[in-house]
This record gives sequence, structure tokens and C-alpha cells, in this order.
Amino acid sequence: MKKFVAALAFTFFAVCAHSQTSTVRRPRILSIDHVSFYTTEPEGVKKLYSGTLALASAEPVEAGGVLRYMVGEQWIGYSIAPDPKATDRMEHVAISTDDIAALRRYLIAKGLNVPAIEGHADHSLSFLVSDPDGHRIEFVEQDQKIPRLRTDRGAYTDAGPPWVSRHMIHVGFLVRNRDAEDHFYRDLLGFRLYWHGGMQPGETDWVAMQVPDGTDWLEYMLNQPEHPDLRLMGVMNHISLGVADMKKAQKILESHGWKEHGEEKAQMGRDGKWQLNLYDPDLSRIELMEFQPVQKPCCAEFTGQHPSE
Repeated sequence: MKKFVAALAFTFFAVCAHSQTSTVRRPRILSIDHVSFYTTEPEGVKKLYSGTLALASAEPVEAGGVLRYMVGEQWIGYSIAPDPKATDRMEHVAISTDDIAALRRYLIAKGLNVPAIEGHADHSLSFLVSDPDGHRIEFVEQDQKIPRLRTDRGAYTDAGPPWVSRHMIHVGFLVRNRDAEDHFYRDLLGFRLYWHGGMQPGETDWVAMQVPDGTDWLEYMLNQPEHPDLRLMGVMNHISLGVADMKKAQKILESHGWKEHGEEKAQMGRDGKWQLNLYDPDLSRIELMEFQPVQKPCCAEFTGQHPSE
């Protein structure tokens, strides 16, 4: 009888604990908010972002930040590299939510160790965690009372807008353990598969995981050597700026003095979308990508809504 009562009591408390955890709902996870990189050449970064890409600059809002550029309501930040010999120049990726306090409670209920929420100069609130592969992931809630739109829709010339893009549609980074990343992003946070593909038929080198409540995505970059150099790491750890028409985007780049050369040229991606790669002075890749595919993708069909401006 005592064993039966003990078992019954254990079951009761387990059910109660499960009930308490299950009532903590995940708030919405909406988009990429910003990405921060390290640089050893800030003047070269200025030339690329202010000149070639014609993105509006803004005052840094994070400790250590020296440069910040707006992509519509999103932004790209840079700070000085603490170790110039390090090969990884991606400092952190930030993802937006509409309720930072609720997201913190949710992750704690799921067993994660989550730091306290911090405030920033732009009135945003955030906390930062590491994913299973060690990428620094910040979750951000923006103050909706503060206007964030820094790229004026009306700032057009006869040739078109001066900027190249108003929407950062994805961020990619090197992934070693896809199962662990899937558990974190898919199972805990609700990210969903958008597309996957590879350089060769039957292989999966890239996995696009869309945020649960939007069209932006994180891209797992798989199957890379154990110790990639600066160039390869810069290709893997990248950002992607969405464009509606690659030919028009290229004309904008050319009007700012850019010329096609080497790997910096328009090409058809394996996903059936036009893309064009640029590189900052530390070889971090800035990919331009059309929102919509223009031909059938390799490897798999798209399973989510395509982004737009």
C-alpha cells in the first residue's frame, strides 16, 4: 500500500509539474532583428555599406559597437575584432519577439539557463543565449512606440532607390550538429523547414529554417572542414539582403562604383533564386538574393511563404 501511495504521489506531482510547464506558452518569434560582426578595417566597412550598398548609417546601440547600418527596420552592426587572428567574424545574431519577458519564462520552463533582460539605447529589451553549436543568439523586443524605419520609401531617384535592399531575409552560420540545432530551433522555438539542398544530388549542405511567425530564416551551413580559414568561415557565416530584381540591384551597385569581378557576380542559386555575393574587408559574405525563385529548385520544394520587401 505504501508503495502504491508513493507511486500515486509521484505521478500527481509529475502531472502538476508537466501542467505548469505546458501552460507557459511561447510568444511570437517574428524576424531577424539585427546581426553584429567584428572587423579589423572599419573604413573598408564604411565604404561598402555607405557607398556600394548605400545603406543609412545610425548610431551604435550596443556596447563596443562602432558602426551600424539600417536595412529597412533591421540593422547590421560592427565592432572592432578583439583578436585579429580569429577566423570567425560573426559576433551574434538577434531575433525579434513581441514579448521578451514571456519568451524568457518559456525558455526557463524548458530548462534553459537564461540571463536577465537588459535594456539598450534604442529602448529595446533583450537577453542573449548560446545555441547548441555555440552561436550567440540574442532575442529582442523593440519598443513599438519608437519609430525604427530609417530607409525612406520616398527617397527614389529617376534611376530607382539609392539603397540596394530594405529587408535582411536570412542569416547563415556554420553548423556541426544538426540534430542539436534542430532540437533548439525547431522543437523548442518552433522554427520550421523552408528549404534544403546541396551541391550534389542527394546531399544536404544547407538547411533553411524559417522563424515561426514570419518569413525570415536561419540557414545551417553543413559539411565543412573542422578548422575553416577566414575566407571559408566568411562564406559560411553570412547575411542575405533580399531584392525584387537582381538586374536592377546590380545597376544600383554599378551606379555606386561597383564592378563585377571574381566571385562577385550574379549567378543562379541551387534554390532557383538569383544571387550575388559581396564581401566586407574581413571576408564576411553579404549575399543579395531575389525574394522569389525563377526556376525549380534542386533537391527539395519550398515549404514556406517567400519573403518580400
